[in-house]
Amino acid sequence: MSNTASKALLKQLIAFDTTSYKSNLELIYFVQQQFEQHGIPVSIKLNAQGNKACLFASIGPQDVAGVLLSSHSDVVPVDGQDWHSPPFTALEKEGHIYGRGTADMKGFIACAMSSMLLAQKEQLKRPLHLCISYDEEIGCIGVRDILPQLAEYVITPLLCIVGEPTLMQIALGHKGKSVFKAMCHGEEGHSALAPHFSNAIHAANALMNAIIQVQHDITQQHPQDVDYDIPYTTLHMGKIQGGQALNIVPNECIIDYEIRHIAQDSSQDIQQKIFSLLEHSVFKNFIHIDEMNHYPGLNTALKIPIVQQIQNLLPKDTSIGKISFGTEGGLFVEALDCPVLVCGPGSIDVAHKPNEYIALSQLHECDVFLERLVSFLQ
Repeated sequence: MSNTASKALLKQLIAFDTTSYKSNLELIYFVQQQFEQHGIPVSIKLNAQGNKACLFASIGPQDVAGVLLSSHSDVVPVDGQDWHSPPFTALEKEGHIYGRGTADMKGFIACAMSSMLLAQKEQLKRPLHLCISYDEEIGCIGVRDILPQLAEYVITPLLCIVGEPTLMQIALGHKGKSVFKAMCHGEEGHSALAPHFSNAIHAANALMNAIIQVQHDITQQHPQDVDYDIPYTTLHMGKIQGGQALNIVPNECIIDYEIRHIAQDSSQDIQQKIFSLLEHSVFKNFIHIDEMNHYPGLNTALKIPIVQQIQNLLPKDTSIGKISFGTEGGLFVEALDCPVLVCGPGSIDVAHKPNEYIALSQLHECDVFLERLVSFLQ
């Protein structure tokens, strides 16, 4: 399958506005139509509301282990961004294609579709699977709907390749992530009598101090993984909201924070350290924390034979490392008990930004890689 085919598919995929808060069904049905008219069976798993879906397609014998390609269909919003061209109209210019999702990660979907159409013409000895999910950008939510079905009906794959943008380099690891919402409570009152009331912002300050202290301890005392740009577990407070007016003692303050942990740490243990520090605070009974979302990290061993075989399908100068951003990869490990690597076209450096783009040379590299993968499965 030529780079021309993947480029044409990408331009069509960009035209579907699959921002996470919108439906992805038009894109999913487009992929279904493309596959079924070429005799590729497709399974669609709708969400409970019926407005979003995951797609699974498979080619080749179903009684042996194969390779699973994984991608997500949703993209981040363009609201408030300064785009030089319409974000959902693909613009080809000077060796690049511009548009929302070109790098993250409709470029890979286009190449994966091309490889599936190529594989359909071949006699595979092992199957090639493709899974397209939704709502990855808001916490790897959608893929969880289809994973139980895959675990039941698909023989454990030799490997899952998550096509997130790595400039076609191999990533074998990323940190896990947990997201928390803290409700800090107090008592309303006139600010002239502030000492008579419990201030919710003061409770929030106690929590923030505990988080800062735990981060300091982790930096100084915990294990580190030098394969990451930030080699240790991080705690980050990204949003705080509290108070109605300066002359009212606030009765509520909300903090959103996250923990991104390396394999040697767990978010539960980190949370317990925060709770332990709050035990010594007068505000401990005024703070309630809920975990809002979690996805596991990825830590695939380099010496697994299939990883080395896949490495041989890529250029000799292809690097192997770890990435700073999260993927659905750890969820595939948990559900299917198969090794996972991340490798896809485009750069994360341009993802989520206005004027997102992918180089045509990256599409070509991905096409060549997936063509070699199809040959490997024959």
